[in-house]
Amino acid sequence: MDRFAFDVAHFLAGSLVLVSLMLLYQDRLSALLNVFAFQAIVLALSVAWQAHVQHAPHLYLTAAIALSVKAIIIPVALHRMIRRLGIHREVETAVNIGPTMLGGLALVALSMVVILRVTAEADMYAREDLAFALSVVLLGLLMMVTRRNAVSQVVGFMSLENGLILAATGAKGMPFVVEISVAFSVLVAFIVIGVFLFRIRERFDSVDLQALDDFRGERR
Repeated sequence: MDRFAFDVAHFLAGSLVLVSLMLLYQDRLSALLNVFAFQAIVLALSVAWQAHVQHAPHLYLTAAIALSVKAIIIPVALHRMIRRLGIHREVETAVNIGPTMLGGLALVALSMVVILRVTAEADMYAREDLAFALSVVLLGLLMMVTRRNAVSQVVGFMSLENGLILAATGAKGMPFVVEISVAFSVLVAFIVIGVFLFRIRERFDSVDLQALDDFRGERR
């Protein structure tokens, strides 16, 4: 990989981490979904660039799936679901935004230190790509832990999966069948989660997962 190709790949992967931090900062569901759609666009650009650099045409399909499913279909569906369920527009948090952002920065630093040390003998681009990918995965997990709203946890789960795609494509691509199975599993998970959102809203008049914890406490 020449210097220019490396710089572009580095910029796109780093942008994905930055957008993941932006996800943590959002306190309204509409803004959260818009930023997630932007993250999917950045992911699609990163994968498409890898397809060009690696001369791997099948990765263009991965980029197209990320663009169509994650940047358009899922955000639009979640926007409609929010309006239909009458969900509160604010994102309920278990931890305040400030400490969450500090924790996110610490996770990014930890990812860089761990990956760059463990993969000291690996290709330079592969090392940094894996470090960025691990950062996105950990930030997705952090969102799932620090958010009580079910919709924001769905976004955290899909953001985590974006990090896995970044890692797979950076490691010289992945087999076509894996790309299809990943896309299919995301769609199935989204459908199942959508059904549960409706059921939670119907039963508890809220999608705040704290309601489930309170209900379990009452049952005991």
